[in-house]
Amino acid sequence: MQKTHNVSWFHFSETFRKVCMGALWAVWWGLSTAAMTALAAQAQTHPSTPVRVKVAAASNLKFVLADLASQYKQQTGVQVDVNLGASGNLARQIVQGLPVEQFISADEAWVAELAKLGRTVDTGQRYAVGRLALIVPKNSALPLAQGLAAVVRAMKPGDKFAIANPALAPYGVAAEEALQRAGVRPWPAANKVLGDNIGQATQFVATGAAQAGITALALTLAPEIAGSLNSLPLPEDLHAPLHQRMVLLKGASAAAADWHRFLLSPPAQRVFVRHGYALPQ
Repeated sequence: MQKTHNVSWFHFSETFRKVCMGALWAVWWGLSTAAMTALAAQAQTHPSTPVRVKVAAASNLKFVLADLASQYKQQTGVQVDVNLGASGNLARQIVQGLPVEQFISADEAWVAELAKLGRTVDTGQRYAVGRLALIVPKNSALPLAQGLAAVVRAMKPGDKFAIANPALAPYGVAAEEALQRAGVRPWPAANKVLGDNIGQATQFVATGAAQAGITALALTLAPEIAGSLNSLPLPEDLHAPLHQRMVLLKGASAAAADWHRFLLSPPAQRVFVRHGYALPQ
């Protein structure tokens, strides 16, 4: 009888042990599954934030920077956010605290101004040379092929001529120089339409608010603009060279510095040329 009793107790103990171990495994697995589910949910709720670079850039760069930023994101995963405007306006906004890491100006004077104020890491680098183009609406009867002076002479007394505001945009300064060197009479203020930037001046002509104007050659090559305008590149000797300069601002991230170097690389420079810019010597 004693032997039977020992065997029965052994089976009971073994069964109890298995039940306890099973329960422990069930609890552990349940906790593990819950933990993994929670982690997965957290990953979906809080995905890793992509690296972003914030840039202030002159309006003439709208299409070339869209092209370059798209290529750069494909290569690196870095998102470049571009705030477009007139170079003068952007420089003032940077002084007032505009949260950007890089300034890509349409000229050198505004970069020099920011450097003098201690807002930049250095004096910057030339990255391109801009060109001008004479523009008229697609259905215009003005003699575009005959050049700037002929177009201005053919305009009616009430017609409007659009350029960027020379006080804010270097392309506006260059446009006024071109008009003067082409022998065009001083343009009455009532007939001159000033855009806050070169992009707005271009839109004035594209929408028919102005009958002719001067813009950046780079803008006229973009399909979005070319469909509504006829354009003629202007001779480079009609204005001082549009040396365009960019600079990193104090506190710029390593990602911004990498993007800055990319813009100076041969592949990026070829994109600038394709968009109508010349390369700096």
